[in-house]
Amino acid sequence: MSKVILGVHGLGNKPPKELLQDWWKQSLCEGLKAIGHPQPLLKFEIVYWANYIHPIPLDPQEKNKDNPLYIEDPYLPAAGFVTKTPSTIRRKILDYLEKQVDKLILNDDHSINFSVISDLIIRHFFSDLDIYYKKESQDASKPGVSARKVIQDELIAALKKNKGKKILLIAHSMGSIIAFDVLAQNPDLEIDTFVTIGSPLGIPIIMKKMNAESKVNLKKTGKMKTPDTIRSAWHNFSDLEDKVAMNYNLSDDYDVNAFNVQPVDHIVSNNYISQNVRNPHKVYGYLRTLELAQGVYNFLIKDRSKLMIWIAEKFNRWYSIARIKR
Repeated sequence: MSKVILGVHGLGNKPPKELLQDWWKQSLCEGLKAIGHPQPLLKFEIVYWANYIHPIPLDPQEKNKDNPLYIEDPYLPAAGFVTKTPSTIRRKILDYLEKQVDKLILNDDHSINFSVISDLIIRHFFSDLDIYYKKESQDASKPGVSARKVIQDELIAALKKNKGKKILLIAHSMGSIIAFDVLAQNPDLEIDTFVTIGSPLGIPIIMKKMNAESKVNLKKTGKMKTPDTIRSAWHNFSDLEDKVAMNYNLSDDYDVNAFNVQPVDHIVSNNYISQNVRNPHKVYGYLRTLELAQGVYNFLIKDRSKLMIWIAEKFNRWYSIARIKR
């Protein structure tokens, strides 16, 4: 069975689809090369939805930093892949904050407390998320249609187009909310592996909002069920300094599905740096982490014979060297 990797991008305006897809793929290939398994012919497709909220994409030719179409954080190759040991103290602090936020936001029955304040927080910190739930699409070709529907339809169409293939779905930031909504509400769909990176899916406000707006099966325990559309694995990658993924451990927020799948959490170091400033939430740094690269490679070789793996490894190394020499 052939395999494909799909990506769902996150918040904010983006470069044009073709460029963003190329940058995601370059990042994935960087990580695979760094672990010694180059995949120059990697099959990757981006699920692009920024146009439904931001009609004019970011401009790679724009040099004026004050122009709203200027790209502040473009794809940049990694300066290095030095592994960084996660801070035990920071992890303990985040675990403590998670418990305190739960007490502040949730009632004893796990319903939302201060619902108006919760909406204001979402509107302030996740403006695209508020538009996703509340507003109409900004695409002139689809007047009167909700942003949520047209965005979800993009992912549904990509999944249906690749039906019959083993699918690895990577979702970044708000893209993980969109992906979860689609997977939870469309039981006829199926993916092999779900990967979330820099995800806010563990933030109580987000979980309750998802439940209230999308009816995605929030249990009395406050946990959600992992969608049955995920058949083999769900891997969640978080940098402890990524504020969007401050609740880095999703395993205690999502129960197993019918296939015994629930999130497996991985703490990683996002090595994206632009203008000497590290951005621990940037997608390109997540996509090339050695841990995610190993997960992608394991997906690619799963169910292949040792001979097929050996042949593919030889070809990929030869092809990579040949491309450099050209």
